[in-house]
Amino acid sequence: MNAASSSTARPGFKALIPYWQVTFAAFMGWFLDGFDQTSFMFTLPDIARDFGCTISMLGGVLFGQAVGRFIGNTAWGWLADRYGRKPAFMLGVIWFAIFSALTGFSHSIYTLFIIQFLFGIGFGGEWTASAALLMETVPEASRPLASALMMSGYELGYFAAAGAQALILPHFGWRILFFIGILPALLSIFIRIGVKESPIWLEQRALQQKKTVSKTRFSWSGAALQAIILMSFLEFQKAAIYTFYPTILRDSHHLSPQAIFWPIMLYCIGSFSGKIFCGKLAEYFGESRVMIGAILIVMCAIWPFLCVQDWNLLLISAFIMGAAASGIFALIPHYLAQRFPSAQRSFGMGLSYALGSLGQGLAGKIVPFFGATAATLPLSAVAFVLGSSVLTAISAAFKPKLPKF
Repeated sequence: MNAASSSTARPGFKALIPYWQVTFAAFMGWFLDGFDQTSFMFTLPDIARDFGCTISMLGGVLFGQAVGRFIGNTAWGWLADRYGRKPAFMLGVIWFAIFSALTGFSHSIYTLFIIQFLFGIGFGGEWTASAALLMETVPEASRPLASALMMSGYELGYFAAAGAQALILPHFGWRILFFIGILPALLSIFIRIGVKESPIWLEQRALQQKKTVSKTRFSWSGAALQAIILMSFLEFQKAAIYTFYPTILRDSHHLSPQAIFWPIMLYCIGSFSGKIFCGKLAEYFGESRVMIGAILIVMCAIWPFLCVQDWNLLLISAFIMGAAASGIFALIPHYLAQRFPSAQRSFGMGLSYALGSLGQGLAGKIVPFFGATAATLPLSAVAFVLGSSVLTAISAAFKPKLPKF
């Protein structure tokens, strides 16, 4: 019995210690992804001013990034199923690091669109390969917690980007934030040296080489359809919540880059705490119940999060929104991994996240379209968050038959 199929380990952080290398690598991959992607969100007003364009036009760049993520998620899923999770993970990290750095050299919205499209390919590919690698390496009982730890990396990357923009933007401009993005390429060295290939993928490959199992076409099961539908609504909801949050704080609440650090810091602290908490709750109550509960909290907190002027309430709602909206994503790697068989797992997870990224890109375009001014942008975001939250909760409520892991 390999490590991934063993269920004797008790849930908890201690059970993950023997697998710290792959857990750390997956966490850092998502941390660096988060830093690079949210750096773009922080600099939207500055880029719009330098390029002489509107925030709505930059929403088109965000949609281009989402299309790139769609390609990266699906292409890297195929690569990871065919050639291994580990090499696909390494390639994704190097790819998104290069195009993050190149973003700092763009001088028009057209070159920015192309570079962010290419960045999205690596961004999506890195997640697909690392999530499959982690879920197939750690013991079954530890997968919910490992999923939560991996996904919490994004919020710490968001937090790091918030601190970096507060220090860098007022003095050195927005381009420096992207030049820092080349540093994630160093993670590929650690992956190459310290991380082993998925034991489940190696076993599946050996069986295929012996021709004891045959390659199968992608199966459109009820579980697969649920994964795809849920991710589409959930990514749309998350994008409507936080893509324009820094812009709303700066333009609608008239806060400086230094002042927006505080609500974003609390959002990130709430996100990290919420992901660990949701990961633990899922071990006892199941993922669907935890998801639906978190969605209800999001619907209650979205108005104060985006619209209130009281400083203390703004800070409290930032923490609550981070815990609820981001806490759901702690469950996603394990949730998706359960819905696809091993031979199709990475591609299926990638496809689900890919279609979800199109939902994210759509939100990045239509939220500013219906909220074209500083006064209406928060209202537009609130309306789309409420609508997508209802659809996400309905999607999570179904219980399809799951394939054998």
